[in-house]
Amino acid sequence: MLSTTQYHFVFVTEYRHQVLKGDVGLKVREPIRQTCQAFEIEILKGVVSRDHVHLFVSAPPSRAPSEIMRRIEGRSSIKRFESFPDLRKRYWGRHFWARGYFCVTSGELTQEQSKEYLAPHFDAQS
Repeated sequence: MLSTTQYHFVFVTEYRHQVLKGDVGLKVREPIRQTCQAFEIEILKGVVSRDHVHLFVSAPPSRAPSEIMRRIEGRSSIKRFESFPDLRKRYWGRHFWARGYFCVTSGELTQEQSKEYLAPHFDAQS
């Protein structure tokens, strides 16, 4: 029997700088998708706002939330600095994402509630 755990993650840029717009916002998506695919994590819904990212994912129970976020933040941070060298001036020390993140399982928050919460964020990005 295959089981999964659903998580809603929110993580922010260091100092909440609003840099996830334009090309930076578009290109942050691909390393997140690649990382999730590599570790058998299905993205159910995702929204990139100017200073934070919402991810609603389904992951194997063997993957701890801390491991998921460590991999997503690490890989996407490295790719941001490679693609946009100017970001190094703003983010000295190579820390693109702020320390910490919000995480809740869908058992505490239903899948429908998560999608309803994300809908206005998604619409605002249009």
